[in-house]
Amino acid sequence: MIPLRHICNRWSFRMAGGGADKPSGKQSGGGKKKEVKKETGLGLSNRKAENFGEWYSEVVVNGEMIEYYDISGCYILRPWAMSIWEVMQVFFDAEIKKMKVKNCYFPLFVSPSVLQKEKDHVEGFAPEVAWVTKSGVSDLEIPIAIRPTSETVMYPYYSKWIRGHRDLPLKLNQWCNVVRWEFSNPTPFIRDSESKKILCSLSFGLNAYFDHRSREFLWQEGHTAFATKEEADAEVLGSSNYYGRL
Repeated sequence: MIPLRHICNRWSFRMAGGGADKPSGKQSGGGKKKEVKKETGLGLSNRKAENFGEWYSEVVVNGEMIEYYDISGCYILRPWAMSIWEVMQVFFDAEIKKMKVKNCYFPLFVSPSVLQKEKDHVEGFAPEVAWVTKSGVSDLEIPIAIRPTSETVMYPYYSKWIRGHRDLPLKLNQWCNVVRWEFSNPTPFIRDSESKKILCSLSFGLNAYFDHRSREFLWQEGHTAFATKEEADAEVLGSSNYYGRL
């Protein structure tokens, strides 16, 4: 068996999220009139220092970046938001092409058998996996998962395509959307950043991604395979610089 080193660089700019709970609008006791909020100089009814969540929601909606949708956790990305994503996409795509990375696209749907094979990898995503269970009014004989991430979809085919050293390096990237059926105080574009290394018997991975709570988000992920750890390390360092420049 040929020892391989896989580098997985994943970055997502999750351009979807929810706002804070809206105030109830009830009047206070004692027959007092409801206090009327004054607009700020920008036409907003909330001030950043007083209620950041409400202020921020107003900014992204009034700034025409998003529009709320009738399915919670899913949001319409308006042209201004998409233009930001496109600028990032054009920059990053040009840089990774200099590294001889090629674009591809893998299917959105994942079979249960594939998820089971990679159960250790998707364990953290398991509660968030969305499933297609019907076709029209008929139940599917075998439910189909919607990808929460793409390792489970891509790596079986890496194993098929890499038969020897002549097939290395293999450098692929895909631009896609990902679905994770989670919902916990979502806020558009606000993210927690996490960077961690995954080291196992046949893979060396660097996950660098921006994370916030939403159900569907735009996603970039590069997956490259090398014959030596040194080559893999160099690729990780090179691509991580591009993430930093974003």
